[in-house]
Formats: sequence, C-alpha cells, structure tokens
Amino acid sequence: MLLPDPFSSKPRPAVFGIRAAISAAHPLATAAAQAVIEKGGNAADAAIAAQAVVGVLVPESGGIGGDGFFLVRSGPGEVTAINAAGAAPRAGLPAAIRDDGTSVNVPGLVGGWAELSQRFGRLPLGESLAPAIRIAREGMRVRPRLVTTVEQQRERLLRGGAEASVFLTARPHDLVRQPELAAALEGIAAGGADWFYGGPLGAAIASAVARRGGLMTAADLAAHETVVVPPISVTWAGRTVYVQPPMSQGILLAMALQGLGKLGSLPPEKVDHAAVELTEAAFGFRDRCGEGTALLAEELPVDLDRASGRGGPRGYLHTAGVAVADSDGTVISSLFSVFDNFGSAIYVPEGGFVLNNRAGGFTQAPNEVAPGKLPVHTLAPMLMEEEGGALALSTPGADGQVQTLLQILCSTVLLGLNLPAAIERPRWRSENGKLLVEAGHPSAEVLRALGHAVAEMPYGDIRGGGVVAAGLAGEVPYAVSDFRRENWSGAV
Repeated sequence: MLLPDPFSSKPRPAVFGIRAAISAAHPLATAAAQAVIEKGGNAADAAIAAQAVVGVLVPESGGIGGDGFFLVRSGPGEVTAINAAGAAPRAGLPAAIRDDGTSVNVPGLVGGWAELSQRFGRLPLGESLAPAIRIAREGMRVRPRLVTTVEQQRERLLRGGAEASVFLTARPHDLVRQPELAAALEGIAAGGADWFYGGPLGAAIASAVARRGGLMTAADLAAHETVVVPPISVTWAGRTVYVQPPMSQGILLAMALQGLGKLGSLPPEKVDHAAVELTEAAFGFRDRCGEGTALLAEELPVDLDRASGRGGPRGYLHTAGVAVADSDGTVISSLFSVFDNFGSAIYVPEGGFVLNNRAGGFTQAPNEVAPGKLPVHTLAPMLMEEEGGALALSTPGADGQVQTLLQILCSTVLLGLNLPAAIERPRWRSENGKLLVEAGHPSAEVLRALGHAVAEMPYGDIRGGGVVAAGLAGEVPYAVSDFRRENWSGAV
C-alpha cells in the first residue's frame, strides 16, 4: 500500500513517524501540527493547529468564518463524527438566497475545534492555536495563488466591506500581518467557543451580515450547537469505510462503494467506467442526503457496456483538508471551508476574516432553505479501517470530493496500486454533463468508447482535487500528500 522506494519515485512518497504523521493543505500547517505534537499534543491537537494555520494562510478556502467536519478514530472500531456546520437564520428568511448577507449561515468551525479539543485533545485549545496566532501577528508570506484569487474576487470583497483587508494590496511573497485575526484567535484560545459565539465578536459578525442584507442575528450565533454523532459506515471489499452523516453528502460515497460491491469482480479496464456511473447515479440523490443511511437501500443502476449519459454534479473547487494519525491509535480525517472563494466575501473587520456563503448549498426540496436549517454540505471526509491499519482521506473539490475519494479507493483496493501511486494517477471528474479527464489517464479511450462525454483537462488540474492522507500501518503513523495544490506531509 505504501511506496517502498521514495528515492526513485515520481509520486510523493509516504513519510513515517514515531509519534505522529500529518498531511495538510499547506507546508506551514503541517509544520504547526508537528510543533504541537512535540509539545505533547496528539492527533486532535495537531488537526486544530493545522486548520488554524491554513485559515491564516489560505483565507480564500477556510477559516473561522466557515465550517468544518471531522471523523475521529480513537481506537479500532471507535469512530466519532463531528459536524461543525452552522444553520441558516431562525427567522425572516428571504425568498431566494443571493450573493450578499442572505448567503451566510452561522460559522461552525470554532465550535468544532472546541468539541475536538475537549473530547479528544491533550493540550488546552490555546496551545493548538498558538502557531496560527503567531503567524497572524508576526506576518506571513503571501501566496501567489492568493493574489490571483483576490483579483478574481476583488469586486465581491469590496462590496463585502473588505477594503481594510491586507490582501487587497498585497503582492506575491509580501510579508503581511493580520493583527485583528490574531486577536480573534487569542480570544478563542482564552474563552473558547462561548467567547466566539456569545461575545462581542458574535455581535460583530451579525452586524457585518446585516450591513449586507442578511438576517442572521447575534441570537442565531449564541444558539449554535455542534453535532457529535456516530458516522455512517459500510463494509466494502473486506474493509469498513466511515463517512460523515447528514448534513454531509458523504452518504453518496457510501452508496457508490456499496454499488461497487454489488457489481462483483470487475475487469480492470471497467473500474473507472463503473465508478463514473455510480458517481452520477448517487448524485441523483444529493438533495435527499438528509435521509442518511436510508439511502443505502436505493439501487444505483449501472450498464457496464455503455455510459448512461446521466451527467455529473455542479462545479465548485474550494475547501482545505487535514489528516493526522498518531501512535496512540487516533486517526482524524477533516475538511473545512468557507464554500466559494472567500465565501460570501463579507468581511468582519473586528476579526479580520470573511464569512461563509454556505446558504448557497440550499437547492430544492427536501434541501430547500428553511429557518434554522442546514443545507446538504459538500464537505465529505472519509476514514477506512482494514486489517492491520486505518486510513484517513479527504480532498477539496466540493462535488468532486466523493469522486476523487472513490478513485483513490478503487486504485488501491481494486487495481492494486500503492497509495502514493494511486494519488499520482490521473483522475476524472464528472461535472455539468462532461467527464473531465486528466491528460494521460489510462482509461481515457475506454471511457470515450463507452459513450462518456470526455473532455481533457491538464494533468494536475486542481479540479482533480488535492488529497491529504494519513493513517496507521500497524502502529506506525504515516502520511501522503497530493502534488496537486499546496499539500504537504510531515512526521514526528
């Protein structure tokens, strides 16, 4: 499963740790997680540290104005799902969600950090947030991609009140400081989730939303609750795969895996075709993800000799992932996001961060907007247990997440590739009626011949996702990162 010869390999190799291994959406986030482990922390503390640093460095993808989902394996067969997503306002919803304050749901990530720290961590929450606070206060080097994204979103950011943001005038590799964000993180470190939701910063969030036509109130923030429940699990190919329960669309991955199991042994050249068909069939139930395990009773029709032409889901690309494993047996798969690039682009000047536009995830019944309701969420981390180990996988890519994870599982379990080679393998993404296929994909011609609407995308295109992976081989922690995006692995 793991790459045996890292010196001559093209894929990024697995790194092995003594105490822990981490894969995260930025190298400095991985370094922060390592530092927290060195201070006596565990996988939970490290996951919080990495996420907080990503929120400072990659604000277009995630941060304290957004949401998060966690799958925590605390021991064999002991897996907990933390749903750190926020609901729509409880009163006075608009007839339609717009690109303004109406798109903002209560940000849930901070509540998720508090639950993860309290239930599974070893260190005080402030110790996990310390690296992010230091970077925000002392300065960060601006990523070129961030500058590009700011230019793309400049009109929305200005409309959202972000004229004070340091990023609006930043150039690549400039050193910029975010004192307001540092102060907000210090407040969370000292006062926890109650300080964030019930204090002055909560009131500032509600005011920022109101100034842009939204209806969320300080009472909505104060009433926020993090949901901690068992995950959904399916048995597939002799393994147990855990996915996030509603309101995540992780159930769609479970449905596809169950469908693969029903197809029996597949010839290698048909594996990608079957996975595409199962993906497209599963996404036909996306608006019903709130039904959870009941959807596993639904049949997903697949013709192994012909593409159905059902077409794929929508195209979104944002989110950031962190996966951590430690030698005590804890393995965590997580994702967090503000949804679109810079979310709603509504800026909270008192805290130096933007708010999500997760209400844009509402669609049609039964996923229609309603007071106090959560939309179906794209965030869908997964965790797998097999004989002798466990593996956490997550990826950005919104509706592409289920597809990318399915391909990694098929490549390792059905096609026999080691994990780094599976992550390096060219990918496909079913999106808006087209099957986008990375250049060099070994099944491209077979997929075209079976009738798929194949359109080539460059190898390494970010639409293929950006996997973070960490796990245990026996008692040995390891991590692997995707070369796509800015992911990086480390070990302690």
